[in-house]
Amino acid sequence: MPSHSENRAMPYSARQMFDLVADVARYPDFLPWNSAARIRARKPGPRPGTELLEADLVISFKVFREKFGSRVVLDPGLTRVETEYLDGPFKYLKSHWQFTDRPGGGCDVAFFVDFEFRNAILQGVIGMVFDEAMRRIVRAFEDRARALYGPGAPV
Repeated sequence: MPSHSENRAMPYSARQMFDLVADVARYPDFLPWNSAARIRARKPGPRPGTELLEADLVISFKVFREKFGSRVVLDPGLTRVETEYLDGPFKYLKSHWQFTDRPGGGCDVAFFVDFEFRNAILQGVIGMVFDEAMRRIVRAFEDRARALYGPGAPV
């Protein structure tokens, strides 16, 4: 599956955006195709100052409904969120978010995801709309930031 990356300037602080993405349990409230989320475990992360989450997400897309587990490393010091696949319908999944404060206010957001489904039919369906689906997900995070933090200063 091709990977997808996006870079955006946002009118919110890196910490605000980090907190939004780190709140995995709230994803069903605003993310398209995410119908459920459950935190399996929460413990100290692999590096000092980090936190490790193990989470289950349920993705519903057309007639498909799949649950998958992921390991999420939250690094508030670097304002970075890294995700890797644990179990479920994927062959692999990796993603990360990086948030960097801008000198004049707001932050730069860098998002990257790469995954492939085991199910060839599901892979084919997703493959046809992959780029648009990823853009919709990033827009959902932007919309959530506006709902939580207000319109923000123009970037």
